Amino acid sequence: MDALELVEIKAQEIAVRIWNPRAPRTLIAWHGLARHGGDFEGLARELGPGWRVIAPDTPGRGLSSWPLFPAHDYLYERYMQVALALLDHYRLTSVAWLGTSMGGLLGMLLAASELGHRRIERLVINDVGPEIEQEGLADLASYFGVPHYFPTFGALLNELKAHYTGFGIDDEGTWRRLALDSARRMPDGTWTFHYDPRIAEQFVHDTPRDMWAEWRAIRCPLMVVRGEFSPLLSEATVKRMGRIHPDMAAVTAKGCGHAPLLDRAEQVTPIREFLERSGSTSSHSSRPAGWWQRLRHRLATNRGPS
Repeated sequence: MDALELVEIKAQEIAVRIWNPRAPRTLIAWHGLARHGGDFEGLARELGPGWRVIAPDTPGRGLSSWPLFPAHDYLYERYMQVALALLDHYRLTSVAWLGTSMGGLLGMLLAASELGHRRIERLVINDVGPEIEQEGLADLASYFGVPHYFPTFGALLNELKAHYTGFGIDDEGTWRRLALDSARRMPDGTWTFHYDPRIAEQFVHDTPRDMWAEWRAIRCPLMVVRGEFSPLLSEATVKRMGRIHPDMAAVTAKGCGHAPLLDRAEQVTPIREFLERSGSTSSHSSRPAGWWQRLRHRLATNRGPS
């Protein structure tokens, strides 16, 4: 990470991790349910110095604020508001978006929405789609529905290795970095994960649904990455996605489940090629937001929770 910026949106502090801040092109990278923007360090390294990677921590994760009203704030509608406010803050009228799991669903919702469809120039979704395998979804809900505490840091590390085997990590250094970025020490000396345990309330108040209508509504260039052994995104769903959008690019991340970490050349090279295809990609220096977008951002950040 080359920079950490703290952006206030509706009385919440959103931590934004940035790599290559002076690069000519920009990619928004949004993480999964219980992760944070730090997961994209490897992606930024592999994409190279030509890309500024902006990776926010969703409220309740990483270094961002924990909302006072989880039932009100741990909803895709609220995440969309945060995302649009961040695009306004960075004066991005249209930007490439890469989302892992929850971040991919958020990108889909934005790209299909009235307010967001012009803001997503092209979309990469990592191991998620408009239809999610119910067994895999139930496993996620049950796992994150209860707090996890560990007597030692080593125990937390071992749990990460067991639960996130689908990331496809094959070296101890990456596991240690993941653990360091994922751990939070409790007052009694035990360890837990970085996120608010109440993020799982999203499964109660914002149950994932069939999103095929939104998928059909998307008009920007599309790419889907699927983990070879993904329990959430089936091959049949990817094929149906491709029938609806025949120009969709599709890549299988070998040896991965849910969700590929996107930290190695064989995964990132096709993503870079997709992002750099002919057609516009966002430039933070040449495509500033208009005055009406800056005004909307100021109103959104000063209004507070509604």
